[in-house]
Amino acid sequence: MAEKAKRRPRFNHVAMSVPADALDEAGRTELLRFYDEVFGFSEMPGMSVDGERLVLRAHSNEQFVFIHADPDPMQCPKMDHFGMSVGSRAEFDEMVDRARKYREKDARVEIIEPQTEDFKVLKLHNFYVRYRLPLMIEVQCYEWAEGVDDQSLPRS
Repeated sequence: MAEKAKRRPRFNHVAMSVPADALDEAGRTELLRFYDEVFGFSEMPGMSVDGERLVLRAHSNEQFVFIHADPDPMQCPKMDHFGMSVGSRAEFDEMVDRARKYREKDARVEIIEPQTEDFKVLKLHNFYVRYRLPLMIEVQCYEWAEGVDDQSLPRS
């Protein structure tokens, strides 16, 4: 039997605490609707517990957002966040548009509008969004220069 190739460790989840009422049936429904419509996240089957826990599956069983109730919930400065990337500028623009459209029907959506930073080897497109959770999500799109990609190492 051939030995299975080793997989490098990778980030797989983020966890944060919220007040218990954010995870009652109505709160979970609101969270699920937003994170599904904007990011395509879904509820991890069998993991939610009313008033206690919601697990949002982020396109894989090994990538998720773990949200749990706590009497002393997480509080963060506005720019505390976790990040995710998309594969193309078109996907990036579509995600921004979905977040803006959702904000039109729910003013609790916070958006920091897209920006582009030019690092010569990389143009980094990003925007931030938050909805009812303590951490924002920074969405990034990488526009690599010719001959450079996500596996390239910076020169000293």
